[in-house]
Amino acid sequence: MNPATKTPQTTGTMGLLSQLNRVVYRRATEDVIGMKLKQLITLELLVKNEGCLQQELGATLMVDPNNCVLLLNELDDRGYVERRRDPKDRRRHIVVITPAGGKALAKAEARLEALEGEVLVNLDPSEREQLRDLLARAMDGQDGGPDPSCLD
Repeated sequence: MNPATKTPQTTGTMGLLSQLNRVVYRRATEDVIGMKLKQLITLELLVKNEGCLQQELGATLMVDPNNCVLLLNELDDRGYVERRRDPKDRRRHIVVITPAGGKALAKAEARLEALEGEVLVNLDPSEREQLRDLLARAMDGQDGGPDPSCLD
């Protein structure tokens, strides 16, 4: 055991990422960031993709269709998203973020950034940036990134 970090030295990168993920997930409650973390991630995807097919959004978020509907219902009830019929196929829905959703997302992201500062307190700003860049590079092309079938 490394006494400075209290983390077993045999813990691999994925183990450490999982542990860090659990720390953030436990701390990023609705009371702290103003919405559920899954809602924040959903709104971020919708901003980046300017509308997305509901089915593809669920696949990108890795949630089953029923849970995707429940998640979108919560966001719709708050006025953060709108579902529109796809003009190319009236059976499908396109999900878009509303102006209220954009404002709520900006507030939640600022709160999450503050939480990130608390969680990564042992890293200086350049190390945080390097960590983010490395993780983004590792995610490039992996499942879980924005789905290319989301509409532009």
